[in-house]
Amino acid sequence: MVRIYVALDAEQLQQLAEGIRVTGPAFRAETEDEEDEHAALEEAASHGSVVAAADVGGSDDALTLDDVAAFHVDVDGSGDLAWYATQEIDVVLQLVS
Repeated sequence: MVRIYVALDAEQLQQLAEGIRVTGPAFRAETEDEEDEHAALEEAASHGSVVAAADVGGSDDALTLDDVAAFHVDVDGSGDLAWYATQEIDVVLQLVS
């Protein structure tokens, strides 16, 4: 499995909630180092309103909600990303809609 960070918009997030597979710009850390992981997360955040941290077989795979480990959202415009569990997808949808 590969951890990727996928930039999503509100429509794609809604599709995930409905069980529809989605794709978006995906970013992968160069190494397993925390700093590289964080850099990949931030790069994804610059491309969408929500970042899905997902574990997939390859970086070109379409995501389902089952692939997603967590969502990350800049809720206050500060650039700091808040973490949300997949069970909180409705809250995340409200934040980005």
